[in-house]
Amino acid sequence: MPRYEYRCRPCGETFELSRPMAESSDPASCPAGHEDTVKLLSTVAVGGSGSAAAPAAAPAAGGGCCGGGCCG
Repeated sequence: MPRYEYRCRPCGETFELSRPMAESSDPASCPAGHEDTVKLLSTVAVGGSGSAAAPAAAPAAGGGCCGGGCCG
């Protein structure tokens, strides 16, 4: 069963609940009993799939256009 992370607005407590996907947006009470909570965006949901290319490395010292003397 998926786990969802929630934050309580009154006390700032962050907590997790295991619940079916169909109930992920249902109201959730914090451990202190407050009802004003918000579901947080999962880091899994915002993480990449791993298929994107890695950023290019910075040019070596002395290389590049203005650092290597190619500008005339």
